[in-house]
Amino acid sequence: MLLQGLGSSKPRSSITVKTRKDLAAWLLESFGVRIPAKRVCPGHVAPWTAFCAAYFAEHPICIWHASRGFGGKTFMLALLTAAESAKIGANVSLLGGSGEQAERIHEYLGQFWAHPGAPRELLRSDPSSRRTRFANGATVRALRASQTSVRGLHPERLRFDEIDEADQAIINAALGQTLSRPGIPAQTVLSSTRQYADGTMTEMLRRASTGGWPIYTWCYRETLEPHGWLPKSDVERKRLEIPADMWEAEIENQEPHAGGRAITPKAVDEMFDPALGMAQGDNGEYLEFEKPAKGGRYAHGADWAKTVNWTVITTIRYDVDPARLVAFERLGRMEWDQMVERLNKRVERYGGEAAHDHTGLGTVVSNMFTVPVEDVVLIGRTRSELFSDYIAAIEHGDIKSPRIEFAYREHKFCLHEDLAARGRGHPPDSVVAGALAWRVVGNAPNLGAVPFGVGGGRSYWRRP
Repeated sequence: MLLQGLGSSKPRSSITVKTRKDLAAWLLESFGVRIPAKRVCPGHVAPWTAFCAAYFAEHPICIWHASRGFGGKTFMLALLTAAESAKIGANVSLLGGSGEQAERIHEYLGQFWAHPGAPRELLRSDPSSRRTRFANGATVRALRASQTSVRGLHPERLRFDEIDEADQAIINAALGQTLSRPGIPAQTVLSSTRQYADGTMTEMLRRASTGGWPIYTWCYRETLEPHGWLPKSDVERKRLEIPADMWEAEIENQEPHAGGRAITPKAVDEMFDPALGMAQGDNGEYLEFEKPAKGGRYAHGADWAKTVNWTVITTIRYDVDPARLVAFERLGRMEWDQMVERLNKRVERYGGEAAHDHTGLGTVVSNMFTVPVEDVVLIGRTRSELFSDYIAAIEHGDIKSPRIEFAYREHKFCLHEDLAARGRGHPPDSVVAGALAWRVVGNAPNLGAVPFGVGGGRSYWRRP
């Protein structure tokens, strides 16, 4: 549905944007947004500095390196796109490194254009669609990054979000696609948190240092209240919720770990407590450490043996503190209906809900479930948050388990590269099943804090 009054109102703003001060006034009037303009950390910049450098095309290519969630990169790229298309008539390709990022970008664009001051008289199509046309001749395309989506288009502006989740080949294809028009110089922003030691963000930072591209870096300290939108309480909460190495890499912008144990060995030892029971966890061995309790609340996770490896089904009771594993089963490769039936029976016995690894399955198993089961595709932010939430729970002592030797060894020797989206390893089956069950528990809140929508739907970057 098009916004009410689309293309029918008269221009409302008389502000001519020639300076940063002009731009700040126009953004506040049109979209109700003020971007943090204070630098705090040595070597960092204010988010406003990075935004203006891109809008005024001070450099043909630049990189934004900022904290995950707390940095507001996606919000700023969407705002930048709205401003460039509306105010200077630029054609913009806005790409998300994952499907989730592309959807989040769309949400932001829709909310900007719903603001009472937005210049909706310029719109010639729905701003929530994949392609938005403007009366000034501009076109915005908001797409999930792929080689198909970037080739053949020659916009003046390219905004690429979360490049660390995109393949290097896609970024290579995107670079060089922009072309200037009279009065609108070409400009590219590559934006991301750095999650992987050998990922695409690391490669583009290397190219920037050799090619002379500016790197604009900021962290949560540049977006903290009172000069920014971020409450200090959110920072302290997040610090307790995620693993220390993830905090250093994705929040403090430090170098990601290359290899190394994903879970602190001491935390694994404390999680798998022999006092709760001991077992090997052999193939085909169903382990039930507690019978279903009246009033108990249970969550289940299933990782399937698609071609090799193991099917593992884990059940966690979470109405107790700490939560504890009460049932576990490891199975070799079987027919799909047999594997799914094991999960159906488990949920029927204990109650509650389940989540399973749906990656690459299509509709293979969807119609076989007779109980509530969430499809979870382990890519992008969903994957990283699934594992980080689970690891944080283990390291903070929120989960206990009997000493199941198979699961204990898998957790103890799980490496960072096993869990990385483009890592050389494979996520251990019992770790995946446990993480999926913990997702159902819901104790770990969403880590992807973003400026838009925080606090009951309002943005802390907006004037009340």
